[in-house]
Amino acid sequence: MVIDRINFLKDEINKANYKYYVEDNPSISDFEYDKMFAELKKLEEENPLFVTPDSPTQRVGSVSEKFFPHKHKYRLYSLDNTYEYEDLEDWYKKIVKEYGEQELVCELKIDGLAIALTYENGCFVRGVTRGDGVTGEDITNNLKTIKAIPLKLFEPASLEVRGEVFMPKSSFEKLNEENLKNGEKLFANPRNAAAGSIRQLDSTITAKRDLSIFTYTGIFADAKDAPKTHYDSMMYLKKLGFKINPNIRLCKDAKEAVEYCKEWDEKRFGLDYATDGVVVKVNSFAVQQEMGFTSRAPKWATAFKFPPEEVTTVLKNIETGIGKTGAVTPVAVLEPVQLGGSTVSRASLHNFDEVGRLDVRIGDRVLVKKAAEIIPKVVKVIDDEEHFKLKPYTPPEKCPFCETKLTTREGEVNLYCENPLCPAKVKSKIEFWVSKDAMDIDNIG
Repeated sequence: MVIDRINFLKDEINKANYKYYVEDNPSISDFEYDKMFAELKKLEEENPLFVTPDSPTQRVGSVSEKFFPHKHKYRLYSLDNTYEYEDLEDWYKKIVKEYGEQELVCELKIDGLAIALTYENGCFVRGVTRGDGVTGEDITNNLKTIKAIPLKLFEPASLEVRGEVFMPKSSFEKLNEENLKNGEKLFANPRNAAAGSIRQLDSTITAKRDLSIFTYTGIFADAKDAPKTHYDSMMYLKKLGFKINPNIRLCKDAKEAVEYCKEWDEKRFGLDYATDGVVVKVNSFAVQQEMGFTSRAPKWATAFKFPPEEVTTVLKNIETGIGKTGAVTPVAVLEPVQLGGSTVSRASLHNFDEVGRLDVRIGDRVLVKKAAEIIPKVVKVIDDEEHFKLKPYTPPEKCPFCETKLTTREGEVNLYCENPLCPAKVKSKIEFWVSKDAMDIDNIG
């Protein structure tokens, strides 16, 4: 029967999505996947009554007029922060004094956008932003476009799952490179890029952004049969089909938790996602329940925050780039310096208003910040005597590529080259035309 074939295809495609997007371990070739997807789409078009919300074909985006508020069934709390290892140890000592020795679970704190996902009988029915913790925005259609979020679980479980939607560093860099070429807005960091992508009214735009998710907790409808510890619940979520961070670790005490924090303070720069700390939780759900919450945060969890990355270096030059719209973008050329695990020689200056606000001058010593951000930016000029001896920077009056007089547009901060034959502008247009978001051409001469 047709319905049996449709169900078979849906299950096989969902399994393939799980292997590829959650486990990073593809089980079938792209050709086989595309063939099954095309067959499913054709069968659903011929039999529209058999289309269900959990079908892989329903990940395609749509356009909304606005997002609607939705009150959370379970409040989303904030986390208290610690910045010193001694503070983490003191937090644990207070727990031991009242509840005895406790196992702790350490997870990397993902710098993303917190969301709550609701599943009924194994099917994804709703996705809501954190909002103020009590009320968020229903962004279900946008979340459906993220292939690491299962539309149907491997078991018919009813539960709410919390997670962090994030944009991988590699995807963030590519997005900002394209925006820079096109003279469009640059995102400051992957978190901003993820937040901006997930809140698009047109979810087809969200679908084009390479977003993913790590789930970090589950609230189970049937508490009687639910796991008894946080670590076991995470392993169960993984079994259901959710993506959990592979670096989760069960620690016997605060000493092991501190070792985990020290280890990842060094190793985090090798990850393809931004993390700004470690979340440490008491493992036992029974003890969590006894400890309870303050007005804003759970008493049984804390976030150890990594120190931000800031360095000073010399600004050697200010170069300009032209996007496809003709927007002129200033970029700082720096004396190469180690920052956040990589060598940085260029930094964003965003626009010439920002250059003026900072009073950046060629030859200045400047403070460059990365923190969880991937593209470094100049955040401050070091105001020493040398700064005032340097010549103030003047924005270009003519296009550096075609000598056309630059113009401004009402309500905008960018300068523009209006010459349609400007070689830099033409090049940017061609680069956009062959890019993945347009004609998707791998090589062009």
